[in-house]
Amino acid sequence: MQAALATAAPDADEIADLASKAMGDGCKRSFEALYRHHIDRIYGLVWRLCGCNRDLADDLTQDAFVRAWQKRSSFRGDAAFGTWMHRVAVNVVMSDGRSKVRAARTISHNATDADLDGFGADPSSFREHGLDLDTAIAKLPERTRTVLVLYAVYGYQHDEIADMTGMALGTSKSQLHRARQLVKTHMGMSDD
Repeated sequence: MQAALATAAPDADEIADLASKAMGDGCKRSFEALYRHHIDRIYGLVWRLCGCNRDLADDLTQDAFVRAWQKRSSFRGDAAFGTWMHRVAVNVVMSDGRSKVRAARTISHNATDADLDGFGADPSSFREHGLDLDTAIAKLPERTRTVLVLYAVYGYQHDEIADMTGMALGTSKSQLHRARQLVKTHMGMSDD
């Protein structure tokens, strides 16, 4: 009988060591290990930012890792590699992917001003209402979706979102409010 070899996920110190070797020394094997460790989370982020378009997410996720390798000298180690990689992925989607995202979107966005009192950005509040968060996110306009994903799904604060996306702090806040309204509208939710 052949025993399967299970590889344990690297801990934070091992990730930091891999990042140092990959980003500082250009070690391709270390970068490959970082890729394997982070691919699912980065793909999930990109997939949501792309409105749940699998083909587009595949392309942009690959682009994000290529960009990370190309820009490895800009990794200073101030933040964890995963945090830095999130930022790279967001930048790829926001810049390179913008035209691809728009071209791939076929959903119309006709929203009304729905009252959202009591409907938070926490993903669990979507589930409490029996809603599929990913479907709701896919229906949002690009900027609105980006803010909602970064804030509600990944836990970034408005100042971080503003910094990552290049939008003003107030714009991030208003886009989150708009996202809440549009999700409720798309879901046919009411406060009755």
